[in-house]
Amino acid sequence: MRYRSVCPYDCPDACGLLVTVENDKAIKIEADPHHPITQGLICGKMRQYQQTVHSSQRLTTPLLRTGPKGTGQFKPISWDEAAQLICSRWQEIITEHGAEAILPYSYAGTMGLVQRNSGHPFFHKLGASRLARTICTPAKDYGWKAVMGDTPAIDPAERSQSDLIILWGLNAAATSIHSMAATQAARKRGAQVWAIDTYQTPTCQAVDRAIIVKPGSDSALALGMLQVMAAEGLLDQEFIAAHVSGFEELCATTLSGCTPEIMAAICGLPADTIRDLARIYAAAKAPFIQVGGGLTRYGNGAMTIRCIACLPAVSGAWQRPGGGLFCGTSTGAAFPLQRVTHEDFMASPTRIVNMNQLGAALNNLNDPRVMALYVYHSNPAAIAPDQNAVIQGLEREDLFTVVHERFMTDTARYADIVLPATSSLEHPDLYRSYGSYQAQRCSRVIPPVGEAKSNWDTFCLLAAGMGWDDRFFRQSADDLIDQLLAEPNDWRDAAITGQLRQGEPVVMTPPSSPRGPWLTPSGKIELRNERESQPLPCLLPTHAETDGFPLRLQPSVSLYSLNSSFNERNDLLQKRGEPTLLMHPADAAARQLQDGQPVSVYNQLGSVELALQLTEQVPSGTVVSEGVYRLDSSRSGRGINALTSQRLTDCGEGSTLYDVAVEVAAAKKAGK
Repeated sequence: MRYRSVCPYDCPDACGLLVTVENDKAIKIEADPHHPITQGLICGKMRQYQQTVHSSQRLTTPLLRTGPKGTGQFKPISWDEAAQLICSRWQEIITEHGAEAILPYSYAGTMGLVQRNSGHPFFHKLGASRLARTICTPAKDYGWKAVMGDTPAIDPAERSQSDLIILWGLNAAATSIHSMAATQAARKRGAQVWAIDTYQTPTCQAVDRAIIVKPGSDSALALGMLQVMAAEGLLDQEFIAAHVSGFEELCATTLSGCTPEIMAAICGLPADTIRDLARIYAAAKAPFIQVGGGLTRYGNGAMTIRCIACLPAVSGAWQRPGGGLFCGTSTGAAFPLQRVTHEDFMASPTRIVNMNQLGAALNNLNDPRVMALYVYHSNPAAIAPDQNAVIQGLEREDLFTVVHERFMTDTARYADIVLPATSSLEHPDLYRSYGSYQAQRCSRVIPPVGEAKSNWDTFCLLAAGMGWDDRFFRQSADDLIDQLLAEPNDWRDAAITGQLRQGEPVVMTPPSSPRGPWLTPSGKIELRNERESQPLPCLLPTHAETDGFPLRLQPSVSLYSLNSSFNERNDLLQKRGEPTLLMHPADAAARQLQDGQPVSVYNQLGSVELALQLTEQVPSGTVVSEGVYRLDSSRSGRGINALTSQRLTDCGEGSTLYDVAVEVAAAKKAGK
């Protein structure tokens, strides 16, 4: 039998899958050719997803720790035993320290609306601390809203009508393959394509022009282009007068100090290149800018988006199909998610802990101190900033840690109890995309592997263990999905809702136009925003500028993994190879380093050993490490996040995972 399903991973596309099942096993995964976005194309990671689902490394029974934390020594126990141990320990902690001493930790290991959010109502009712889930791109969202308010994103399919497409800080070949495919199709039709990034990514090698800037300097490039456009009159004055507020003040203040010569020193481009980019952009009829998340993971991340958002505003690109700025879609209003999350279950608001500062939260003697951690569909020991601080916290003997996972991850090795989790093929859910306006419901297509339970079923079991007699926790996941689809709304009419109920992929339409009227307090595109501490776009420093280390580290994405996911797949691990540091030959020569040798990459937070690979695809002054590896694959027992900090973005409280300064030296030989 062949069934429809959806890719559950943290990717903008939410691809439609066709799953062939025989004898309760998935034996083949294909792209759905009739899916409006997927159109028969999925990434190499998902083409063999059945290897993940039926991996010999899957956890199939609850486990109880029997050895020191971090050693991975466990024994099997039953679900009833696990639930009794968890609930009794939590009740002890609540009695002694209060419920806020319990902290949930989750993010985007699954993107389904029910399974991803099913812990929220449980921990709200428990009275636990809340988690600010801001590790990805809240600075991007904040920057967009500061200029565009609640104006919805344009349909990314409009790029087909563009004559200039700019992939800015977006390695689409690795993180957005359908954007890449659509961009390449537009290129064949005559559109010019640029990629702006910090090194020559695979995307940069497949475009007309690659522009390589210094890490965290994207706002300098945008402001330099704006200064040229203003100085040379390359503006749409009629559009500005009717639809934009604050441009004259921006010219008189910020832009007066943003000449190409000044910005060249900051972003690392020749002044003439900045002029050329500005003139070509201004001359384009419908320039389309798509920004990624990486350029916002700096101390100036939100301001960077505000600066870039000025470009389509002053060029008038918004008034032409195919022109504008695409930061991602937001379809939160399409489904009444509060029917799952239930903030009303909180007796009173509880404290909020930022997930980027987990290391501090676990090690600080707060009041109350975090005494219990429940991790689900996330792997903070590998992906959270300041890895040494996180692991130090996980090593605490007085910290009771439960991890609900499919595999023995780096985090699970520090758990007191490990619970086996289902894959996306083993539970139902409802998915929405953040790279388009599509959504799709999917059903369970195979039975759970071993004794694995879904997030929702596990929280229902724990609710019973806590003695809660609440009808809400006696529902099925399908019941919750039905509630999310109970009534059509402005995003989806009865026909689209009916298609969703049947498991068909649909494309929804925002109830308001992405091309005006602008949903801001002033009704205009707000280059000046009085509600911000910095009312006008401007240059802000990155954190790493003052750290005292000479090289800027870019912890980049890999074609063969997604954060710490897919580390169970030998076929992908072989393609990735060992953890590597990419460095320009000139930087290596200055440090007397040779290609292939083990090197120590270090800063004030820690060090990690990597194999050195020399390449001119990385500019001098920048070093790159692609992908998140298991800790046991590292020579030093630490991953790249041993070097990233718990500092936050300028606005949005996001991670600054790319805002890293380091030095590199030859690794010391064992015993020396």
